[in-house]
Amino acid sequence: MDTLSYKTISANKETVNKEWVVVDANGQHLGRLASKVAKLLRGKYKPNFTPHVDCGDNVIIVNAEKVVLTGNKWTDRIYLSYTGYPGGQKEHTPADLQKKGSDRLFRKVVKGMLPKNKLGDKLLANLYIYDGEKHKHEAQQPKTIDINSLK
Repeated sequence: MDTLSYKTISANKETVNKEWVVVDANGQHLGRLASKVAKLLRGKYKPNFTPHVDCGDNVIIVNAEKVVLTGNKWTDRIYLSYTGYPGGQKEHTPADLQKKGSDRLFRKVVKGMLPKNKLGDKLLANLYIYDGEKHKHEAQQPKTIDINSLK
């Protein structure tokens, strides 16, 4: 006898509907913006979220150079990287990463908020970061969303 009136629906690669979304980073705080972008990449705002499937959207961040960090975080915060050689640990501040390109800073921050496995690598590939208003994804007809309206 089947007593359940509903079945759990699990998304797979064929049933997922991926969209293209544009997010404006102008005047946004880096960590808050990155956490919402990570949720968009993961698909957590969708009703058919499945943890082991890439069901998130493709996210385009524009005006990435205009992101805000409060206090002395531009110079005091330290990100570590390791080359793999003895004595190869290097320190980078957000200001250093921003000078090399805003995409380095955003990828570093968002990557830390995604799963640490193959799925996290696939999700990070769905992130596109640009300085300024223009991006090259107009053919995908992305929709602009207000990141402040998301929780």
